[in-house]
Amino acid sequence: MENLGLNQIRREYLNFFESKQHLMMNSFSLVPKNDRSLLLINAGMAPLKPYFTGLMVPPSKRVTTCQKCIRTGDIDNVGKTSRHGTFFEMLGNFSFGDYFKKEAIAWAYEFMTKVIKLPENKLYVTIYLDDDEAYDIWTNQVGFNKSRIFRLGKEDNFWEHGSGPCGPCSEIHYAKEDVTINSAEEFQRASDEDKIIEVWNLVFTQFDKDDNGNYNKLKFPNIDTGMGLERLATVIQNVPNIFEIDTIKSILDNVCKISDVSYGKNKDIDISIRIITDHVRSITFMISDGILPSNEGRGYVLRRLLRRASRHGRLLGIKGTFLDKLSECVIENSKDYYTDLEHRCDYIKKVIRLEEERFNQTIDTGIIILKDYIKEIEEKNEDILSGEKSFKLYDTYGFPIELTEEILEEKGIKIDKPGFDKEMKLQKERARSARDKSNYMGADISLADMISSDTDILFTGYDNLKTSSKVLFIIKDDEYSEELKKGEKGIIVTESTPFYGEMGGQTGDRGIIYNDFFKGNIVDTKKNLSGKTYHIVEATSGKLLSDSLVTLEVSEERRNNVCRNHTATHMLQEALIQVLGSHVHQSGSYVDQFKLRFDFTNMAPMTPDEIKKAESIVNLNIMKAYDVTTREMSLASAKESGAMALFDEKYKDKVRVVSVGDYSRELCGGTHVRNSGEIGLFKILSEQGVASGIRRIEAVTGFNALKYIDDQENIIKELQKDLKCSEKDLTSKVKQIEQNIKSCEKEIESLKIKITSSKENSIAENAVKIKDINVAYGVFNDTDVNLLRSLGDKIKDKIKSGLVILGSNNEGKAVFIAMATKDVLGRGIHCGKIVKEAASFAGGNGGGRPDMAQSGGKDGEKVQPAIDNVLHFIESLVK
Repeated sequence: MENLGLNQIRREYLNFFESKQHLMMNSFSLVPKNDRSLLLINAGMAPLKPYFTGLMVPPSKRVTTCQKCIRTGDIDNVGKTSRHGTFFEMLGNFSFGDYFKKEAIAWAYEFMTKVIKLPENKLYVTIYLDDDEAYDIWTNQVGFNKSRIFRLGKEDNFWEHGSGPCGPCSEIHYAKEDVTINSAEEFQRASDEDKIIEVWNLVFTQFDKDDNGNYNKLKFPNIDTGMGLERLATVIQNVPNIFEIDTIKSILDNVCKISDVSYGKNKDIDISIRIITDHVRSITFMISDGILPSNEGRGYVLRRLLRRASRHGRLLGIKGTFLDKLSECVIENSKDYYTDLEHRCDYIKKVIRLEEERFNQTIDTGIIILKDYIKEIEEKNEDILSGEKSFKLYDTYGFPIELTEEILEEKGIKIDKPGFDKEMKLQKERARSARDKSNYMGADISLADMISSDTDILFTGYDNLKTSSKVLFIIKDDEYSEELKKGEKGIIVTESTPFYGEMGGQTGDRGIIYNDFFKGNIVDTKKNLSGKTYHIVEATSGKLLSDSLVTLEVSEERRNNVCRNHTATHMLQEALIQVLGSHVHQSGSYVDQFKLRFDFTNMAPMTPDEIKKAESIVNLNIMKAYDVTTREMSLASAKESGAMALFDEKYKDKVRVVSVGDYSRELCGGTHVRNSGEIGLFKILSEQGVASGIRRIEAVTGFNALKYIDDQENIIKELQKDLKCSEKDLTSKVKQIEQNIKSCEKEIESLKIKITSSKENSIAENAVKIKDINVAYGVFNDTDVNLLRSLGDKIKDKIKSGLVILGSNNEGKAVFIAMATKDVLGRGIHCGKIVKEAASFAGGNGGGRPDMAQSGGKDGEKVQPAIDNVLHFIESLVK
């Protein structure tokens, strides 16, 4: 057995199956496409589902991949064991109705014993209990030792997930230790004891399970295999776990170097080292695929992994940020195969560094909040933190539950773990309900998505806006129909169409469809999962029959406006790269007939000067009247030419390149103007953040830009009229008004202070005694909390000993403050409880320290009765 490195193993596997006429496809993005049931790609076959169902035509009937995957189901076990990890690579070879068991088994055996040269006496095979065909192939055709083959039941060797395609599987296992196995029971015991490990799973998808539980034979059975690259590397490199294979160990060694600790000497330290090692792999690949930290979805997964790694860096004594430097090691290990890692290195490191800096601030904030919780628990003589509060620290502030437990333990306080787990379960249920469910093959889809991938629909809309064609399908209420009548709405599919289906951020075309017997409005145009165009039609007159000839006519004015906006997005991206830097990548866009929206990666808001500069660059190149040309070429040639591609898009080998002169070049299938001069004018309306590290520009072009300028001129004219000044004097006039307002506000504030202060002596002199404690109280109007606090300090000084409670109806809202001298705190006075009681009367809440607190309420009219009520409450507090 050769001691191959992980990268060499990957190359050997892909080369082997290429030699068996498999198309080697690059790994798909970790972000699923057209699969709302998955948050992240978690298996080699996951991005290939449409090929298995026939919704999309595979580029080859034989495919091999090495797919990057992330699974977070065992995240809490990562680090605690040396087996679990969140990021892994899955080797796979797939047949879409081509070869079947004979070839799959023979090639698996050949690769294992002839290519990577695993000793056969270390290999064991399992098959499904009733799969005599697989048994015959293994024994009679491959010649594998019968005594090393075991038949197992459905739970172990039959792949199914609800109804849909399914089938038996055969697994190849490797004996890590010298064991003698003579029965299926002994085999399972050895597997449970980790003496043998599963290496490769060959799934024979040969049945279609219906809703009644019947297994019907598939006309074209498929092959779906999966082999964990890291697991295979542990076998070949003869190491006990994934953390000791070459590429991962180099990351682990770097963690030890940065933290100045040793691996293998302390259990807790080892856990932290493994967590950081695994998680930095995941976050590096996730960010490379365009995922950014956020509080939901896959962005939340990224944030959680990053913060968990950072937290364990602190436990190891690492000061400041370090994960961005560590990601360099991940990139260096994998850049030869995953080339995007090197291209996006600076961007990946920047996102990691900013998020880790943010987390360091969060940790400090969390500690302050936790201290308040501890104080409250101690004052109540309790010893447990509620599940709700511990989860709020974890979920809202990103404060690790382990850190909460550690700090509380020092104070002799425990966490309500069942309460925390309940809150965590509710959050997971919310996340699950936010994702659509589907079975293994994504069968929960509409009839429009099931239009045969063999159906050829010719798009003529690049050059023509009007086409005559034959109606192929009519779909009403998700069922096929022979007709569409006046007043009905349905889906029409034709042999050819000039209508562009919504895709790549470009809205679908609208227009009309008609013949001598029928007329309808095409209110939208979409593409199904396999890229087939269909029209959503509202019938306005007559009746349309299937197989009839129709004329389809795109709204020219609307299409032209869409084209202006689409070409302008290409030009804007180039301008942003010139102004902000090469880290700018498109992360989303939307263009319709009114405006364009362009989302891009940038860590900070653009300055007004940067916005103006980008806008000027676009307009300058519009006025150069460049020809906008399109060329079809190979993906490799397109990339060589410098054409920009979307961050996580999977392109076919033949791509369409759209060039705006020599200024901009992008891969794009959308519709565009023929000359940049047709755009006329480009105007940026806004620039804002939409997610961490993602900015959004909204802009208008052509006649919509002229309308925007007209609207601005009208606003200026109205202002001139109202302010009675010329256009050039508008700015100085507004500044003058601002100064006058500030002066008036200052004067009003001064008067408020005088009026309020005039009550100072009266409130102090009229203090009442509650069980021998002086209580000074008062009610004000239009006085904010800052002024109340200032007044409260003065009154407290005047009464020397006692309690001050003040309330105000400030702009319709209730505000309360309470202050107490130190000598009365021992008598049961607690300002936090007092203001909380007052606020509850006014529809609010609040609290604070025993000696000073403030609160608020929704109803300012309830301030006086709240103060009256709280005087009785104070009496109940005093001992």
